[in-house]
Amino acid sequence: MSKISFFIFIVFYFYACKLMPDKEVKETTDPKPGIFKSFYGLIGTDTVFQYTLTSKNGMEVRVLNYGGTVTHIRVPDRNGKMGDVILGYDSLIGYLQTSNPYFGCLVGRYANRIANAKFTLDGKEYTLAANNNGNTLHGGLKGFDKVLWTVKSFDDSSLALSYFSKDGEEGYPGNLMIDVNYSIGADNSLKIEYAATTDKATPVNLTNHCYFNLSAGADATILDHELMLKADKYTPVNDKLIPTGKVDNVKGTAMDFTASKKIGKDIDNVPGGYDHNWVLNRRDSVLELIGSVYHAGSGRYMEVFTTEPGLQFYSGNFLDGTLVNTKGGIKYVQHAGLCLETQHFPDSPNQPSFPNVILKPGETYRHQTVYKFSLK
Repeated sequence: MSKISFFIFIVFYFYACKLMPDKEVKETTDPKPGIFKSFYGLIGTDTVFQYTLTSKNGMEVRVLNYGGTVTHIRVPDRNGKMGDVILGYDSLIGYLQTSNPYFGCLVGRYANRIANAKFTLDGKEYTLAANNNGNTLHGGLKGFDKVLWTVKSFDDSSLALSYFSKDGEEGYPGNLMIDVNYSIGADNSLKIEYAATTDKATPVNLTNHCYFNLSAGADATILDHELMLKADKYTPVNDKLIPTGKVDNVKGTAMDFTASKKIGKDIDNVPGGYDHNWVLNRRDSVLELIGSVYHAGSGRYMEVFTTEPGLQFYSGNFLDGTLVNTKGGIKYVQHAGLCLETQHFPDSPNQPSFPNVILKPGETYRHQTVYKFSLK
């Protein structure tokens, strides 16, 4: 081959390669079912990718490897119009803000609050970061929401993430290996499966922190959403939102959602709004329906299934319209979204009467939650 012919061959090969589609990076507007990977941003030299899952019925879920963050859940309304039903940001810079109120992320090593930022285990006291009114919230200063997760695998219906939390990270004992799997079903469901193992006894409580608004931005708040929780009891809290240790009945109180009712009906009777743990009506840890949310305006209906004993219902009390870089520049005012965080109870490491949260070597922590969307 002459030098000129070789040069022509190299040029042709280069442009042919440039024109060939990347099998991993595709536009998320592709209507076919599948999962696609796209560049989302940089944190230093680390690359953040967004993974888009799409069901055969058109439901779309997007997840980042940063914090395992769910950035979008798009489902249809009664007229077939697709809408994004969770709060979030337009770009990575939003999720990196210190003011980010845990939009869509995975939370751990211990979701929710631990009183006085300390606990005692096997005779040893462990001190954690006091990042919330003298208490620890959602894993500390750099919880699982602020780390890059390893993508183990992804296919047309699921995304498998993992993270290795070292012994002493954020003050917690034990090397903890965590696996989280997101999968999307043909029935417009999003299943989140958690598993963890440790080499030293440690408290573990993992959850996801999506803020839902089933109106997909049509309504500024979720006060007209109708909520049902299969829970006859809840855990009262003190002025710092730490459980008192008591378990009270919901009947006859503003905490009663055993029959579906609008969130705004009784919220003014709850100082500060709803931010409490409900004790779910269950005897074992099988996956079962424990709650639902309905938005009459759109017809969207979301059912929640879980294996966990508790659920934190948070009515977006601390949103105040000041967040920037939000989706479409929408102002997220107070009660703009609601969280249904399936979990073990807050402050369980300091509450011996609450369900056990201590994971020991040789054991495997497991937790499943499903958010299923349909129409009414």
